[in-house]
Amino acid sequence: MSASTSGKSGRKIVLWRHGQTAWNLQRRFQGSTDIELTEAGVAQARRSARLLASLQPDAIVASDLQRASATAAELASVTGLPVHHDAALRETYAGEWQGLTHDEIIEKYGEQYAAWKRGEPVRRGGGELETEVADRAAPVVLDHAGRLPQGGTLVVVSHGGTIRTTIGRLLGLNAYDWEGLGGLSNCCWSVLGEGARGWRLLEHNAGTLPEPVLGDDD
Repeated sequence: MSASTSGKSGRKIVLWRHGQTAWNLQRRFQGSTDIELTEAGVAQARRSARLLASLQPDAIVASDLQRASATAAELASVTGLPVHHDAALRETYAGEWQGLTHDEIIEKYGEQYAAWKRGEPVRRGGGELETEVADRAAPVVLDHAGRLPQGGTLVVVSHGGTIRTTIGRLLGLNAYDWEGLGGLSNCCWSVLGEGARGWRLLEHNAGTLPEPVLGDDD
């Protein structure tokens, strides 16, 4: 039995993307830039927090970037749970891409963008590889999940790219296949549950009526 499932059963991990930011609306690549929520983003977080509270989570861990920490704070205020912040859950650092719009990235870094979309390992803007993001984020998620009681639920508040790579890693998918997991809309979430052979994807991009995916991972 794998380390992720030994000794406990029925645990769930809810990976919740932060609310809307101005850079999301502008299709501007955020990466590790610390951008705050819009008023609409706060409202999204507040609404989603009420829904997630019904799952009776046992623990909350979040990226320390303010768009994620502010989203997590809404769930904390409803549940009374503390939020554990961890910089390892930040969005992908993308160097020179950060702050550029989607169109500007294609104009300035078209070959690099195309290689990334083909599934090649690319340091976008001179930043992190997707596998490096999974290397730092997935162990944090597993560590907190490992502290859950039997049948417990962990909520992870993070970012679209980091969530996708973490899901891919926890499911044991090859990095090339992570693109097969669609992006998350603002304040939507995915749910992993324990199966006989490890973690299984139970829900993906859940939480609201369909919304466009606005962000670095679209």
